[in-house]
Amino acid sequence: MMTDLQIINGCLKHDRRAQKILYEKYAAILMGVCVRYATDIPEAEDILQDSLLKIYLNIGDYSGEGSFTGWMRRIVINTAITNYHKTLKHKHHMDIDEVYSSEAGSGDNREIRFTAEELGKVLKELPTGYRTVFNLYAIEGYKHKEIAAMLEIDVNTSKSQYSRARSYLQKRLGGKYL
Repeated sequence: MMTDLQIINGCLKHDRRAQKILYEKYAAILMGVCVRYATDIPEAEDILQDSLLKIYLNIGDYSGEGSFTGWMRRIVINTAITNYHKTLKHKHHMDIDEVYSSEAGSGDNREIRFTAEELGKVLKELPTGYRTVFNLYAIEGYKHKEIAAMLEIDVNTSKSQYSRARSYLQKRLGGKYL
């Protein structure tokens, strides 16, 4: 198995073997990030593909300071945010079936224990803006000021979207752990 330094050096030389090893070693981790920001798996796969291309093309920019995985995660997050901006105008359209299914699922769920899969499913029910802010703040650890700058929204909008996302998740998941 190649070390990260060997992978980076190989990718700098456009070595396909090193690129393949980078993909095999990190694609699943990076896909996990993509899934949190995408509305579905095909969109997450597109974000991953765009991110990997950026990683391969810009690997020379990695300074060696800090985690290589962290550097790649930042590229994935930024690519997901770019995707969010590109597709924003289409996110406001919902099929009538989607509206009815989300209203039907709005009952009070008192079950306190839930799996990561259940949380992921409920996160997918959130409107795109709420989900994006929730992921950036609660999972990635960005501050509202940073989120506002990335998404080109007001800081108070970031805070209210996070609050609403959190409230929705508490209602759907039984509430005490968020």
